[in-house]
Amino acid sequence: MGTLGRHARHFIDRLKACGVTLWQMLPLGPTHADGSPYQCLSSHAGHPGLIDLELLREDGWLVASEHSLKAAFEGFVRHAGAGERKAFSSFLEEESAWLEDYALFVAIREQQGCRAWLDWPDALRERDEHALRKARVDLHERIDQVRFEQFVFFRQWRALRDYAHAANVLLFGDMPIYVAHDSAEVWARPDLFTVDEHGHAYEVAGVPPDYFSATGQRWGNPLYRWERHEADGFAWWKARFATQLKLFDLVRIDHFRGIEAYWSIPSECETAMNGQWVKAPGDELLTALNEHFGSLPVVAEDLGIITEEVTALRQRHGLPGMRILQFAFDGGADNPYLPHNHTQDSVVYTGTHDNDTTLGWWNGLELVDREHVLSYMGEPVEPMPWALIRLALESVANLVIIPLQDIMELGAEARMNTPGTTEGNWAWRFEWSQWSAAQSEKFGSEVELYGRLVMPDA
Repeated sequence: MGTLGRHARHFIDRLKACGVTLWQMLPLGPTHADGSPYQCLSSHAGHPGLIDLELLREDGWLVASEHSLKAAFEGFVRHAGAGERKAFSSFLEEESAWLEDYALFVAIREQQGCRAWLDWPDALRERDEHALRKARVDLHERIDQVRFEQFVFFRQWRALRDYAHAANVLLFGDMPIYVAHDSAEVWARPDLFTVDEHGHAYEVAGVPPDYFSATGQRWGNPLYRWERHEADGFAWWKARFATQLKLFDLVRIDHFRGIEAYWSIPSECETAMNGQWVKAPGDELLTALNEHFGSLPVVAEDLGIITEEVTALRQRHGLPGMRILQFAFDGGADNPYLPHNHTQDSVVYTGTHDNDTTLGWWNGLELVDREHVLSYMGEPVEPMPWALIRLALESVANLVIIPLQDIMELGAEARMNTPGTTEGNWAWRFEWSQWSAAQSEKFGSEVELYGRLVMPDA
């Protein structure tokens, strides 16, 4: 999956050379077996698979013949200096509010054959204090290892972020609105989610039928018991944002629509068709977050069924929305995704991780639809995907995000995710040879041509 080491730095170097000042990425948390970054084992932890072992060798914690984080931890115990040990202790203290539950959760989950916590023995599932004390003793070696892995992840991430900032590149993260049912957060605080005394969800999240699926999307995440979050001043949300702001300069709230009202599906329903919209305290949440952190550097993912109330909430709190060009050519001239309807307080994309690549999208259009797109664009001479990239850069939107697949002119084989499906997603990877110097030069020229060399305020 790549690491936080030299390849990540080289990626930043390539962005700098193109004049790009913003790198958006998928969520970074530890995933389940399906690899989806939107169903993580924790909403705070980093994926240990991203840790770069070469950097650990440079630290002196791992020798050339060793290739595991377990060996790195043993090397740390033997060789770490006083400053490194102090940094480790400080990290454990500063992150204890989430780290202790997460480390224990991972250790027990592995002991239980990676079964979901719903399938653990009753005492562990329901957090019997005696059972947890025993687990902490029995599993202390693995718990210490997990703590170390998170220390290393955040240490390497800080170094990468510093490297990016030195190159005038800001990091743009992605925060799923919901957390996975099988996660440390739901196990540790079931009182904050729509689960019963045995941990089973009685209402789950999703969206009704839409562009992507005729039966909607039943995500299966438990929903929030918003009244309990509101009662304690949204403390859980404040802690979650605190972690995100340690990692990123800008954060996208995935499915922002669910903060204003959410689609509640009875857990016994197999699809998302039989749900209902339920009001959420979005205004109160965003007000509390702004008061706690100051002005939030947040982008609202406002795609799908968007009501006037959702738009009003976003605008009231000064949050940019999203405009996707692949959605722009359905309907008439009032389509909000068409560039002549864009506003400065938005982020424009050719497509996202949930779309086909631009070339794949273009190749899948009927002839009449292609003619309509070309007519709107003034019959461009350059081929796809560059014509759509140029259209994005021409927008009045303050920010533009171009998927790497489009810069590399890749087709449908490079699609990252197809919503509503569970197989074949999240597996696309690129080779440096696919990203040519000519493509970088062309993209950099267009970034400069449209005055996007300097990062504006979102």
